[in-house]
Amino acid sequence: MEVIQTTSRKRETYRTKVEQSLLYEAALGIAAVTNTPLLDTLEKSDLDAVKKQLSNEMNDQLQYVEENNTWKSLLQLLHQDSFPNLDAFIEFIQQLDVNKLKYICLPYLGLAFQELRDQASKGDKKAVKSLQIEVENHPFFKTYISFITTIDPTQLKNHLIAVITGWYIAVIIPQEQELQAILQRDQKAKQDMSKNIDAESLVEWATGGIKYFPEPSVYRVLLIPQRTYRPWNVEADIEGTKIFYYPVSNDSIYKDDPYAPDQFLVQKYKALGDEVRMKIVKLLFEKERTLHELTDTLNMGKSTIHHHLKLLKSARIVEGERSIYRLKKNSVDMMATELEHFIGSLP
Repeated sequence: MEVIQTTSRKRETYRTKVEQSLLYEAALGIAAVTNTPLLDTLEKSDLDAVKKQLSNEMNDQLQYVEENNTWKSLLQLLHQDSFPNLDAFIEFIQQLDVNKLKYICLPYLGLAFQELRDQASKGDKKAVKSLQIEVENHPFFKTYISFITTIDPTQLKNHLIAVITGWYIAVIIPQEQELQAILQRDQKAKQDMSKNIDAESLVEWATGGIKYFPEPSVYRVLLIPQRTYRPWNVEADIEGTKIFYYPVSNDSIYKDDPYAPDQFLVQKYKALGDEVRMKIVKLLFEKERTLHELTDTLNMGKSTIHHHLKLLKSARIVEGERSIYRLKKNSVDMMATELEHFIGSLP
């Protein structure tokens, strides 16, 4: 059937904004160091050593984060305002109404669930149960919702203030100027690029390949550069906004070094520099496979194969959900071109 075009309106998409803050970097550092299974995939592999140098009290706070995922609370709270410094953020937490505190810390699940979120923050057990049903397949939201809705608000406030203060003083301040310069350079690079490409292309470029298409009720994408969680992107949602805490580029870190390769290219070649991972790539080139199929074919344990898949996913060579994995063939195909571009761009 033919369609008569009666409108000239373009396809709607989201707007982008690039923000940076050392407070985000602190919260993401806390998230990274307490995500034990992911530590060996991070570019800054010294985080475990940093943890060992912290006080016993601070390590107790980090253990509490690991058990209850309170790094999520820190990030949710940070998006309530543009805090100029740590003191302003601490003052905000201290003065926050207890119900408002819990409401903010609970995950945003969409406009349809905002009333349930409000009721759950006030202790409504039916609302809590309904929210938990909605997040049944999420790795930690179910227990996190239970924790936020039952924790004593004063205890939660004291913990959040203690953990971000301890991390900021011990980890951020010693490298404050260097970190701030890196984040500012990357923010400017993305803002400059946003003048030349559309919003969806900017998100893909900044995140190293994530294609994020417009979805209902999302009017803005917030891009936040981060150094600590490289090479991973961390995604989050708040009302009306999709957030990508994306890894800063090598250009922003090594501004005076024309020989520094793109971090995504390095990750790809590192990921392929292993016999088992090469076998996995070949198997997935043939067809998508489950974790069970890979372990059977390679005659290895699930934990071993899962570790290799994690490294391949961090390099954006493999993608997967619900234990089904597939090769990102375009990512592999681009490697030769990316390498040629890097070599050819040298002076």
